[in-house]
Amino acid sequence: MKAEISSTKVIMRVASFDIRSKANSTNMTVSQKSRPNLFHICLLLCAPGVVSGQFQLEPLNLTVLQDSDAQFSATVQGKWDVMSWSVRGSPVLFFPFSGNMTASSKQFSARFCSSGDTSCVEFTIHNVTRRESGPVICDVLWEHGSKTAQLNVQESGTVSIMGGNVTAEQDEQVEFQCVTSAWFPIPSISWTRNGQAVASSLYTTTNMTDGDTFNSTSVLKFQAVSNTTVECQATVQTLTSPQSSSVFLVVVTKPPDWTVLIAVVVSIGGCALLVLLIIGIIFCYKRRKEKQPNYQDEMRRVRTQSQISSVSAAGLTQGQVNAGYMPEGQTSVTPSELNESYPSQANGTKVSEMPDVVNSNRAGDDYNSAYHTVDESGLRKHRHVTIV
Repeated sequence: MKAEISSTKVIMRVASFDIRSKANSTNMTVSQKSRPNLFHICLLLCAPGVVSGQFQLEPLNLTVLQDSDAQFSATVQGKWDVMSWSVRGSPVLFFPFSGNMTASSKQFSARFCSSGDTSCVEFTIHNVTRRESGPVICDVLWEHGSKTAQLNVQESGTVSIMGGNVTAEQDEQVEFQCVTSAWFPIPSISWTRNGQAVASSLYTTTNMTDGDTFNSTSVLKFQAVSNTTVECQATVQTLTSPQSSSVFLVVVTKPPDWTVLIAVVVSIGGCALLVLLIIGIIFCYKRRKEKQPNYQDEMRRVRTQSQISSVSAAGLTQGQVNAGYMPEGQTSVTPSELNESYPSQANGTKVSEMPDVVNSNRAGDDYNSAYHTVDESGLRKHRHVTIV
């Protein structure tokens, strides 16, 4: 058993010397021809008879953002000779105890964690890409064995709110669409309004694959109340701060809606016109009804007209001056009174007139008669007739 271990040590030392010599001749770069030798060295680690020592690899699970640096540290307890690092199954760096590392490219590097401390080695992958995602293996070429860690690389893409700034009327429903592209894994999308988080119930998000990345679309809807800054944020685990896109919502005063007012005015006006029309019809009907005479009124009107006609006819045909009328209590008439009422007769001629007789058309009516005489002095006497 000790012999096998000794032979293995010799082989490893020879390989280590070979690696160092080649590293000096190729400026710290491992050629393609030396990779098989490295593979054989890795196989020697698993050869029977090798006793595994103790060392720690941290972290065992690392998630980083693309284009950043991924760092792993290996702490070895005891003496060791060469440490190798493999990414996704391919050896990329050899780090001897002396500190003169050999790397496949400038993307990989190693150094002691602190000056003078040879028990801790820090391995770095610079500008990591998703091609490096997978297992990272550290092998310590002495009696310590190997450890494996997992590297996860995330990728951030773009975020944009479609349409830019929006102008809307008050209480109008507005819609904003946020599009993210080239993310890995699926990003977490959220919205804010004036810096305040928006409830998830107000927006919906859909995701779709685009090759080995993901695209997402999120739609936010709400009613415009006042001027608002709307922001869409997308993030993954490794982002220190989310990527965002923002637009501004301008709310203008809603113009007055005259439809309701016009409808009310038209309704009131129509009702008023209908009422006036009904009142006019009723008034005209009553007026017309009042103008239509009934039978009694017509008979009364005919009777009244007949009486007026009779009286008028009697006055025209029989109305004469009553010469025999004298007021009661008067026995004589002065000449002046006679002259004022009636003109004197020329030449003192005495004129005699027929008595006036007033007849009535109705049966049983009384009448009075009078004579008109002219005395010798030329005075004319008259009497008035009253019909009862």
